[in-house]
Amino acid sequence: MRFTLYHLDETDSTNRWLKEHGGEEDMVVWADYQTSGHGCGTNSWEGERGKNLLFSILLHPKHEMGGQLRDSEDSAPILVRMNEAQFQLSMAISLAITEAVGNVMGDLSIKWPNDIYWRNCKLGGILIEHTLQGSRIKNSIIGVGLNVNQTVFTSGAPNPVSMKQVCEHNFDREQLLRDILDAFERFVKDPSKLKVWYMRKLYRQKGYHPYTDSDGVFMARIENVTDDGRLVLNDDNGRERRYAFKEVQFVI
Repeated sequence: MRFTLYHLDETDSTNRWLKEHGGEEDMVVWADYQTSGHGCGTNSWEGERGKNLLFSILLHPKHEMGGQLRDSEDSAPILVRMNEAQFQLSMAISLAITEAVGNVMGDLSIKWPNDIYWRNCKLGGILIEHTLQGSRIKNSIIGVGLNVNQTVFTSGAPNPVSMKQVCEHNFDREQLLRDILDAFERFVKDPSKLKVWYMRKLYRQKGYHPYTDSDGVFMARIENVTDDGRLVLNDDNGRERRYAFKEVQFVI
C-alpha cells in the first residue's frame, strides 16, 4: 500500500476534496488550511493557517487489513463483520498517530473511540467516512486534524493542546505526516494485535472516572472495547454499561 500524496494550500475540507477527486488508487491529501474543517456531527476544527497537520487518506480497505475486510465464508452476520472492519481502521490510524507523535513526546493516549490526547488535553481528532457497496466497504476516507505548531486557540474548545506547546519547538509537518503513514501501513497490514495495542493506549484505561449519559453523571471504569467498537464500562455499583459512539461522554 503506497499512497499518492497531494499538497494543497487551502481547501474547504480534505475529506470533501477526496470525495470529489479520489479514484481507485489509495491517496492522501494534506492542506495548509481548511475553510470548513469539521469533526464528527456538527463539531468544527480550529486550525491556524500553515500551523497544523490536516490530512485525509482515501483507502480501498477491501484490499487491505490482511484480508480481514473481504467477504468470508463464516456464519457471522455481514453487518457485524462490517462494523468490526470499520473499527479496525479507526484503531489503526489512532495507533499510527500515537506511535509517530510518541517518538517526540510522551503521555499520549487514545480517548475512545479515536481522539488523540496528551494527558487530559486534546491533541488531535479523526473523522472516518465509509462508502459501502453491498456487503463490503468500497472505500474509506480517514480525516485527521493534529495540532502541531499552533500555540493560541480561540474557538472556545475546552481542552486543546499542540505539540509545540508541549515540546516548545516547531515540527516539520510533512515529515510527521510521512511517519504517520508509514506506521499506519504497518498497522493495517497486520491487524492481529490491533486490539491489544489499542487497549494499552486507551485513555483512562485504569481506575474509576466520571462519565455522563442520558441518565446523568456516574463513576465507572473501562472494562473493554468490543470488536465492533462499543465501549464497555463497569460502574461503581457493579453494573455493566455498553455504549455506541456518542451515547456516553467523558467528564474531563
